[in-house]
Amino acid sequence: MISLTDSQKIGMGLTGFGVFFLFFGMILFFDKALLAIGNILFVVGLAFVIGLERTFRFFFQKIKATSFFLGGVFVVLIGWPIVGLVLEFYGFFLLFRGFFPVVIGFIRRIPVLGYLLNLPFISGPS
Repeated sequence: MISLTDSQKIGMGLTGFGVFFLFFGMILFFDKALLAIGNILFVVGLAFVIGLERTFRFFFQKIKATSFFLGGVFVVLIGWPIVGLVLEFYGFFLLFRGFFPVVIGFIRRIPVLGYLLNLPFISGPS
């Protein structure tokens, strides 16, 4: 089992709450207060999980992706939630696109989800 430090445990909680608030804010017709709270909790939680220095290194390696992501956070904070979320999702995709194949490979090993991802019309040509 992976051992986590106390700050990493706090970061996992903050990140989880951030994702929850983002999801709940989208369900409630893009409520800008919930989306803003979710954005702040997600970024702070990420900093707690991987550390402040590694967070800065990760975000500022890819300036274009970071500018879209943080610009989207700013646009949500000033009150345009739909435009801000579109910018955030694009920046999130650019930031984490190298990580998506790893996530898909992990999900393929989960019993029910792996079966669904290995169906011929989803998995693509083999």
